Amino acid sequence: MNLLPFDRDALLSLLSHYNEAVWPWQVLWVALAFAALGLLHPSTRSAFKWRGIAVILAALWAWMAVVFHFAFFSTIQPAAWLFGGLSLLQAAGLAWYGALHDGFKPVVPGPLAPGRLLAAGVLIGYALLAYPMLGWEQGLRYPATPTFGLPGPTTLYTVGLLLLAGPAVPRLLFIVPMLWALIGSMAAMTLGLTQDLMLWLAGIAAVWAIAAPAPAAPQLDPDAR
Repeated sequence: MNLLPFDRDALLSLLSHYNEAVWPWQVLWVALAFAALGLLHPSTRSAFKWRGIAVILAALWAWMAVVFHFAFFSTIQPAAWLFGGLSLLQAAGLAWYGALHDGFKPVVPGPLAPGRLLAAGVLIGYALLAYPMLGWEQGLRYPATPTFGLPGPTTLYTVGLLLLAGPAVPRLLFIVPMLWALIGSMAAMTLGLTQDLMLWLAGIAAVWAIAAPAPAAPQLDPDAR
C-alpha cells in the first residue's frame, strides 16, 4: 500500500523533468564532489581543506532545497516545503560551522577510528559509484533516474564526508541527514527504489556520530618541563 501522495511513475516523471531542466548541473555537482575528495589529500592545508569541503556541502544542500524541493518536488509532495526548509537549515549549519568558524578542525590529532573510516568510505563510494550503477541495474535510464544533487546520494555522501572530518564535527550537522535517511529509506521501500535502501546505513552512522562521546582535548602534564 502506497501512503505517499504520488506513485513511482509520478516520481520518475518528475525526475525526468528535473534532470532535463537543470542539465548539466548534475555533472558539475559530481565534479565538485570529487573535488572535495581531492581536498582530503595530505598536501592540502588543514584549514583550507575542511572549509572548502564545507562550502561544497553547503552549496549542495542549498541547491537541493531551492531547486529540487521547492521548484520541483513540491508539485507532487506538499511536504517538500518542509523538506526544503530542513535542507536550508543543513546548508546554513554547514556554512556556519564548517566554512565560517572552522568547526571541522580536529580536537585530537591523529588517525580516525577504523570503523569510522570504513563507514565513511562505504557511504562515499556508494553515493558516487554504486548508486548510479544500481539504478541502471534496476532499469532506470536517464533522465528518469535520481542523479547526484538529489536527496538520496547527497545524504549518503554528506554523512560519509562528515564522518571523515572526525569526531569534532558538531553533532547538529548529523540531524538533518539522519532524518532524511529515515524518510528516504522508507520511501524507497514503498516505491521500489532499492538503491536508496543504503540510506539505512547512513542513518545508523549519523545516530552513532550523534551519540558518540565527544573527544577530550589533550591535557598538559603539570609536571612536564
